Amino acid sequence: MAEDSPKRRKANFNEAETEVLIEQVLKHEQLLFAAGPGRASAGQKRKVWELIRHKVNPVAACPRDVEDLKKRWRDLKRRDRSKLCRLSQGCGPPAPPALGLLLAPEELPPAAAAPPA
Repeated sequence: MAEDSPKRRKANFNEAETEVLIEQVLKHEQLLFAAGPGRASAGQKRKVWELIRHKVNPVAACPRDVEDLKKRWRDLKRRDRSKLCRLSQGCGPPAPPALGLLLAPEELPPAAAAPPA
């Protein structure tokens, strides 16, 4: 019956996995993301991602492959960028009123952090 069951998704990244991923990517950021004449070849980048995978998997809830790690890194960058955009004034539509429930007080824009008079 196991053959008939659909493929299940992997477990979410836990905090330890995310920390190791961020630490390792930032450590090798120049090699992975540099542009210009001194940039690394695709083979060198693949080796670095494999190294990162070997650092993340010991603390992982389930085995991760390189594509999982790249996707998680992209998602982390996108989430940080969108959070910064929402917090900056004049970037896109105003933040919804419920934003205060999702963000810590120090993350709220100055206008949203002040109680109404």
